[in-house]
Amino acid sequence: MPHEQITIATTDGECPAHLFTPDASRHAPAIIFYMDAGGIRPVELAMAERLSKAGYVVLLPDLFYRFGAYGPLEPKEVLAGDFRAVLGPLMATTSNAKAAEDTRAFLADLDTRGEVQGRKFGAVGFCMGGGMAIAAAGTWSDRFAAVASFHGGNLATDASDSPHRYAPQLEAELYVAAAENDGSYPPAMAERFERALDAAQVRYRAETYPAAHGWMKPDFPVYDEAAAERGWKEMLGFFKRTLG
Repeated sequence: MPHEQITIATTDGECPAHLFTPDASRHAPAIIFYMDAGGIRPVELAMAERLSKAGYVVLLPDLFYRFGAYGPLEPKEVLAGDFRAVLGPLMATTSNAKAAEDTRAFLADLDTRGEVQGRKFGAVGFCMGGGMAIAAAGTWSDRFAAVASFHGGNLATDASDSPHRYAPQLEAELYVAAAENDGSYPPAMAERFERALDAAQVRYRAETYPAAHGWMKPDFPVYDEAAAERGWKEMLGFFKRTLG
């Protein structure tokens, strides 16, 4: 599986990124992978590689590049301690709006690559990255055909860059996979988010998995293999239908 470490120039600095290309085809649709708050680490690389093996060019940018060097972090250790003290400074360097602006540079980089097929891309985000993927697709609406969010939190808040505020601009179809009993995405927030999607006539499917926030990540203490494999099946089927 071809894997290249690259650096992408953004308006705020140099963003390290990983680019995975499928073996089977020289030309393939592209998907931007928006990481969780645990940052770039072996599990993120493995998940991006798995997605690429399904037939996609996958770009995994380090959204904490403004912070500088860190980690790699071990989520089980971080979550067992004062995780806010560790993750808070990292998360403070980015936001939905900043990730959406960074996406300008990510798209420009992918546009230079001969292995990328077409101009309509996919996006997938986990936890923190779920909202970022939606914000990016709303900001660059003509460039995204499909967005998947897994256990994304804070999708409908009073913040100026809350993901639900991007609904009127969205052209992409959404798959929203929520966690059960998720304090970062309670039922009332899910209803608010879906009302915004309905009002904007966004095509979407939303469902709640009987699993905890973070269930898709093998290095999280709440990892649920059965639910994760179901998530992968849904994600790959969604991207196959929308991207080819």
